[in-house]
Amino acid sequence: MPAGIPYEEARTRYQVGGQPRMRADDASVAELLRAWHPDHGAGARVALAVGVNRGEPCQPDLARHLQANALIDDVDIAGAQLTTTDVLVIGGGGGGCAAALTAAGEGARVILATKLRLGDSNTVMAEGGIQAAIGDDDSPQRHFEDTLRAGHFRGEPELVARMVMEGPDVIRWLIRLGMMFDQEEGQLMGGNLLRKKPGGATAARILSYRDYTGLEMMRVLREAVDLAPGIEVWNRCAAVELLSDERGRCAGAVLYNMEWRSFVLVRARAVVLATGGAGRLHLNAFPTSNHYGATADGLVLAYRLGARMRDLDSFQYHPTGIAHPPHLAGALISEAARSAGAKLLNGEGERFIDELQPRDVVASAILRECAQGRGIARDGQLGVLLDIPTLERENPGILAKRLVTVRHLAHKCGIDATQEPFLVYPTLHYQNGGAEVDVHGATAVPGLFCAGEVTGGIHGRNRLMGNALLDILSMGRRAGAKAASRDGAVPAIRAGIGHVHAWQRELTAAGLPLDARAPLLFPDYAHFDLQADAGLGSGAHARVVGGLR
Repeated sequence: MPAGIPYEEARTRYQVGGQPRMRADDASVAELLRAWHPDHGAGARVALAVGVNRGEPCQPDLARHLQANALIDDVDIAGAQLTTTDVLVIGGGGGGCAAALTAAGEGARVILATKLRLGDSNTVMAEGGIQAAIGDDDSPQRHFEDTLRAGHFRGEPELVARMVMEGPDVIRWLIRLGMMFDQEEGQLMGGNLLRKKPGGATAARILSYRDYTGLEMMRVLREAVDLAPGIEVWNRCAAVELLSDERGRCAGAVLYNMEWRSFVLVRARAVVLATGGAGRLHLNAFPTSNHYGATADGLVLAYRLGARMRDLDSFQYHPTGIAHPPHLAGALISEAARSAGAKLLNGEGERFIDELQPRDVVASAILRECAQGRGIARDGQLGVLLDIPTLERENPGILAKRLVTVRHLAHKCGIDATQEPFLVYPTLHYQNGGAEVDVHGATAVPGLFCAGEVTGGIHGRNRLMGNALLDILSMGRRAGAKAASRDGAVPAIRAGIGHVHAWQRELTAAGLPLDARAPLLFPDYAHFDLQADAGLGSGAHARVVGGLR
């Protein structure tokens, strides 16, 4: 990759309040994506060799995890503590909380198990807002069309329709739980909610609280879960394998309690996976905006049990991740900044893309500028400028009132956001694909439901800002309700990990190694070794996918 224009030189071309010219470009969106988006190009995908998606394309790094052996075998869980519940929810973010609250509201006994702590998730890091068609100039139909268009018409229309139709009710539900939303200027409590227009949309339908909407959302969800009767929260309990019964149903999960350093078997009538995405696998060697536990656990476990996946070669790279300083690489500057009017500038002082194009388009344009030598180099990092100072000059007080997180991030970066622009570069942000589900979150495996980022089908091959928070709540609520309904489900007579043995035979037949194991649970740099932590003998020399342990 070209070295780029030195930062000091680029700064001489930058002026707060300037009106930079737009760089001429006649490339179509399709050409831009094919040439520069990480989902395209040589080496962007491989064919899976095992599982229900055998022969279908997958991102190569993710494929290694999906085609790995289990972390445990029968001997490792012999004598493990056993408990039972109606619904087991795995994941403590927004989707998991919504599922747990709804299932408990239907009268089910719920265990909510989370690898970290309740609320430690990508939800709490979502800054920009949530989409819902509540304006007089908007409609669920427009929201539906915008979502399909942004996803390159690869989304599942029935899933998208259910999500957008439920948008207004999700907002009412959040307000009843106590969530705060920004209101229009001059409005008192109970006034009109402030609506903003996200990139790729035809109407203003983003609802937000400052620029830390996900944090505020997670606050009320966490409080609701803590107060809800019928929900038992298990913190620091990672799911290492699903349980299956003699009929091939999902019958619960094997959890590893990191405080007790022991395994617990949880039998359940239904399991809801709400484990989030895969950012901490650092696919294609990109930095990530994702939280520490986003290591594709749910995808790995569901696929090994037989759940079908889709769009495993499609990921979203958010355009404005921090590029400098290096220790903050990947940290997110919310799209709320560009929605408010912040511009992107290359090293020659030019704008080069409409900043409110869909995220995949804007990210690809930044990658092109850097690859063609118009990026900006600083201390070994490459990126382009995000002009926050001009935004503040044109909208005095916006950093203090609406972009609070941006101001805090500038402080971490050691810059004055009113005077110095950020250096930004795309960051791995979202998993577009995932488990195939119906409108209730049900997978092809009876008893196994999925909600949130672990699912595929709603966002197609690119996600609109604000649709993730709506997705996790609308699907989470539906999955929780269906999981609690029982629908003829009876407790398993016998539950174990027999499907793992079948999986091992399939790996051997395909010539794949048995010593590569997944899920990873934590990124490589966590230096977490399940075998050593749990004192296992049988897997002590196993290689965990992503690095030697």
